[in-house]
Amino acid sequence: MASPFPERGLARRRHLRPQPLALALMGIALCGCSFDLGSLMPEKDKPQETPKAAAAPESAVSAGNVTEAQTRTAKAQALAKSGETAAALDEFNRAVGLDPYNAQALYGRALIYQGNNEHDFAIADFSAASGLNPQKAEPLLGRATSYLALGKVKEAAADLDEASEADPHNAQVWTARGQAYEKLGDKAKAAASYNKAVALRPRDDAARSGLTRVGG
Repeated sequence: MASPFPERGLARRRHLRPQPLALALMGIALCGCSFDLGSLMPEKDKPQETPKAAAAPESAVSAGNVTEAQTRTAKAQALAKSGETAAALDEFNRAVGLDPYNAQALYGRALIYQGNNEHDFAIADFSAASGLNPQKAEPLLGRATSYLALGKVKEAAADLDEASEADPHNAQVWTARGQAYEKLGDKAKAAASYNKAVALRPRDDAARSGLTRVGG
């Protein structure tokens, strides 16, 4: 089964550099997030094509493909952790090609796209991962982060509302939700979100600064 994103040229991969936007989200993935990406860590120049969501396979994925996809996903996570994002992306592509239902590979690949400011591709993969794990906050948070980077604040806020319900103890979700509602001009919701973030993580400087700005 071909990868949903087959046209990623090798020549461009030499120019990939992790961007700061994905560092916090990938760091959370390392620190025991419920999505369980294990060892994945955070740390492209032509117009992007419109990405396609992960395609459903025409036939059932074989057990052998599932197993190999899991192996490649683990390898990709290790490569990402060591900073070899181009090689990690290759492995995630192969994993998704073998098993389009591999949510960890989709999520990991989305983080790499996001780190390289390829937000349309990231959103497509976060959406696919979220569809496979609708009760998980991490894909929603990831998609919201890319929506915010693209200026799609209402879409981000909707994702963060859902993420806060899925994982009400996730301080990063509340901080991001505060930022979204602050951009929308809703100081009440922004303040409430920042307050929850600070209650969960008192040293969250972003939430504390946001709270000061909105007068919460």
